[in-house]
Amino acid sequence: MEALRIDRSERRPRGVRLWLWTGLAVIVLAIAGGALWWGLGGKRPVPVQVATVVERSGNPGASTVLNASGYVTARRRATISSKITGKLTEVNIEEGDRVEAGEVLARLDDSQYQAALNLSRSQHAAAERATQETHARLDLAEITLQRTEHLVRQEVSGEADLDAARAEAEALRARLALDQQRVRVAEQEVTLRKTQLADTVIAAPFSGVVVSKDAQEGEMISPVSAGGGFTRTGVCTLVDMSSLEIEVDVNEAYIARVHADQTVEAVLDAYPGWKIPARVITAVPTADRQKATVLVRIGFEQLDPRILPDMGIKVAFLEKEQDRSGGEAGRVLTVPRAALRAEAGRDVVFVVTNDRVERRAVTVGGAPDGETVEIAAGLRPGEQVVVEGPADLADGDPVKLQ
Repeated sequence: MEALRIDRSERRPRGVRLWLWTGLAVIVLAIAGGALWWGLGGKRPVPVQVATVVERSGNPGASTVLNASGYVTARRRATISSKITGKLTEVNIEEGDRVEAGEVLARLDDSQYQAALNLSRSQHAAAERATQETHARLDLAEITLQRTEHLVRQEVSGEADLDAARAEAEALRARLALDQQRVRVAEQEVTLRKTQLADTVIAAPFSGVVVSKDAQEGEMISPVSAGGGFTRTGVCTLVDMSSLEIEVDVNEAYIARVHADQTVEAVLDAYPGWKIPARVITAVPTADRQKATVLVRIGFEQLDPRILPDMGIKVAFLEKEQDRSGGEAGRVLTVPRAALRAEAGRDVVFVVTNDRVERRAVTVGGAPDGETVEIAAGLRPGEQVVVEGPADLADGDPVKLQ
């Protein structure tokens, strides 16, 4: 019977060992599963901001060599004032009015100048009457002189009478010359008073549009500042809309890319989808030492009523390319400059695909100083690129869009 009894003391160690091996296997599997989960996508997504790759129309056969921004300006823009100081009695314009050259914009009180003109005319008339009187007296004196000369030849009158007659005639000739000179002075005085009276009428020096009305009826106006700030120096500001052009500041480091008659593509900030053809007029031959820029004037190929003075505008200076294929001409891809990153001397971007980023090298074809840059190769239209994200972003990292 003792030989047939089971010895349980020998089975306990074997069960303990089995439990230990099972626990160890579970730990190993957990570690391996965790490593596999981390390797296959367990990293927490990082927040990023993205922008879409945009395809836009370009100038066929040309590429952007420089981007800049500036403003629409008018070459003919004037604050209209008067030549004299006076009180406004009439203002005929409002903002937005279209006026023609010579059209009356305002009038000043002309009562004083009208009275002065009337006085000058009266003086002119008096001078003419005095001239007529002197002329009549001279005619009589010349007749008397001829008669005296005849009597002297007949020895009826003496030389004294002849001398007196000659003196009288000479005096009246001098008096007539003086009176005629006074008539001319009076005529010039009348002309002066007419000019002063005409100066009370303020007319448009050129055709244009009124962009501001600066004075009202009853206010004093003067061509110079006076009256302690209570005197206006202008009636309105007039702009010739046919003289609109673009002025941009170009960094002097890139001014070599700009030349006269260069093709330009302009985009108003107010109409971002409207491409306006333009052309370089000239680069002003001086630089701004504080900003290290050169002013460039650009003319519109065709004006449009939507183009207004002082509007913000962005321009792209274009240059012809001989090696661009026909299929690529006229279409360009652009991304924000913030999307570009420099790695190992190359430009790269991170493209978001299925909530992960893909590091992709690109070829930049646009100017390096604009808000957007042209991408010549490496991207497709509609792809999303990271414009703001961690500096240590790596290929394959999971992301979430902000």
